[in-house]
Amino acid sequence: MAPSRLNILVHTGTGTTAESVRHCMYTLRRLLSPNYAIIPINETAILKEPWAQTCALLVFPGGADLGYCRVFNGEGNRRISEFVRRGGAYLGLCAGGYYGSSRCEFEVGNKPLEVVGNRELGFFPGTCRGGAFKGFEYRSEKGARAVTIKAEKQTLKDKLPEEFAVYYNGGGVFVDVNATGGRKVEVLASYKDDIDVDGGEQKAAVVLCHVGEGKAILSGPHPEFAPANLNPQSDIPGYSELVDKLAADDKSRINFLKACLSELGLEVAQDDYTPPSLSSLHLTAIDSGKVTELLCDLGDAIEKENGNEFIRAETDTFQIVSQEDGLSLSELQDNLPQTEAIDDPSSVIKKIIPHENELPGDELTPRFSHERFYSSLRHYRKIESAADQWGDVLLYGDVVTSTNTLLEKNPKINAKLPTGFTFTASTQVAGRGRGTNVWVAPPGSLLFSVIINHPAHLASSRPIVFIQYLAAVAIVEAIRSYDMGYENMPVKLKWPNDIYALDPTKPASPPSYVKIGGILSQCSYFDGSYQVVLGIGINATNPRPTTSLSDLLPPNVSPLHLETLLARILTRLESIYEQFRREGFSQGLESGYYRHWLHTGQSITLEAEGGVKARVVGITRDWGMLRVEETDSQGRGTGKVWSLQSDENSFDYWKGLVRRKA
Repeated sequence: MAPSRLNILVHTGTGTTAESVRHCMYTLRRLLSPNYAIIPINETAILKEPWAQTCALLVFPGGADLGYCRVFNGEGNRRISEFVRRGGAYLGLCAGGYYGSSRCEFEVGNKPLEVVGNRELGFFPGTCRGGAFKGFEYRSEKGARAVTIKAEKQTLKDKLPEEFAVYYNGGGVFVDVNATGGRKVEVLASYKDDIDVDGGEQKAAVVLCHVGEGKAILSGPHPEFAPANLNPQSDIPGYSELVDKLAADDKSRINFLKACLSELGLEVAQDDYTPPSLSSLHLTAIDSGKVTELLCDLGDAIEKENGNEFIRAETDTFQIVSQEDGLSLSELQDNLPQTEAIDDPSSVIKKIIPHENELPGDELTPRFSHERFYSSLRHYRKIESAADQWGDVLLYGDVVTSTNTLLEKNPKINAKLPTGFTFTASTQVAGRGRGTNVWVAPPGSLLFSVIINHPAHLASSRPIVFIQYLAAVAIVEAIRSYDMGYENMPVKLKWPNDIYALDPTKPASPPSYVKIGGILSQCSYFDGSYQVVLGIGINATNPRPTTSLSDLLPPNVSPLHLETLLARILTRLESIYEQFRREGFSQGLESGYYRHWLHTGQSITLEAEGGVKARVVGITRDWGMLRVEETDSQGRGTGKVWSLQSDENSFDYWKGLVRRKA
């Protein structure tokens, strides 16, 4: 069973240091992917967006906890505390450990560095005092050392050596754990060596705090710091020996951190996960001449340098690689740095291989059959009379950052792309979702973005907001018309842009639904048209991170192929969009939308209106807003109606709660 909360959120804003964030992201990705998405998040998102419902772990890395206090005291800490008390998990490393305690006492008496005061979160109901070892300097490695810690909890002792070294630089000790009174606090590890402050008998280095229904782990040292990622410090005596000592105990460090994450209820990868490097991109078309046409359209953007062709777009750089120069996918991947492709994907040159003569074979794109896609496209066009262009030109990558990001963030390219141009991938390492959400996108997910150039003169009578609704209808109807036996697939849409399916792990009555897909619509304006980059992600055949379409298949039906499903969705979406262009959001389209959605008559609570009870009536046919009617204590309509915009409100379907975004 996959975890129900999929996001690991790492604070990267005020108070953090870039080095601490880098180590934290690197290590967590290797221990928790692909079960979770490891996402950087800043204070604005924590303060204003509904992150808690999808968050499995909130991480505060090293830095300066006064910065955390400055931006989160009050409302921010209330949200963080509520998240943990309601079953969430918090990991505080070094500064995040001070910040998660009831009191911080740092470098008392050392006036340039001294920080003393109470803290609001109070997960550890006592004092975190430091530095545990002398010598700390901000923005310096001079105070760094390899400290020896001992596992104290029996479940950890069974998995680890008696003692091992971890990186330390300025962290604290959690004082007098036994005197915290009433609150359950467990010492996971203690400092072996004498420390330079009074830490009580236990010298607690890492503690597990039980907070309501949730848990918080606070650490003085940095078990997330990998010695392989420490930069050489030739001017600091003994630093190379420090790295060597950490490297000798690195396996124990990793196992300790895995055990800590397991204590927080997380599913840790059995083997360290290495995020895949970015792959080359393959440009193909149903008629190979269309590849040449597109390259000609992009001609003004192509620069020639030393015999090579580049497109230096706003965010990313692309290199056009001929088939003769770039047929070996493995060779192309070997040229891409494993770590940088993840940590700074925009710095990696993306290689595009145009296939102007023939489609790439399965040996070049083993996880995507271009032949199956185009043959399926031709097949479905026979049953969709208005579908004859979308998907004609396809860009495919085995591993990409995000199909939506690569299109939307590079106007120099996407301004030249025709309606129906499709970009798909087998794996996304940084898929985009609404707000802070990142779509966890392992192989087996159907991941694609399609370009829709919506004429500006139609925007007032055919508002762009409806395109995401049309896409949701198209997805549901495409799945149900994929082949014989699929017509009763239990898939539905949730306002405004999610795809849900009947949860096969729950009893049939009452019905319980689980999210299997999402839609992200992003818009810009070019030369008389609003260009929509419509991103779609669907759990199709993947076992992670949640229920997939393959789990819902009835017996004795044809197997589900991603290429065929992509072709079916594109043809259905093109047909529905052309109807929308002709008629607007007509009664026929409206009734089709309601036929597939989850909300008719649903009772909800309007948080922004003081908890008013209401019921869902529908969506408005002018601007696609959610219409809800107030109800009295008997559940009867009062006649008072609200119209809610999708971009301003978050709809928690299971709680029946509509929350206004800040």
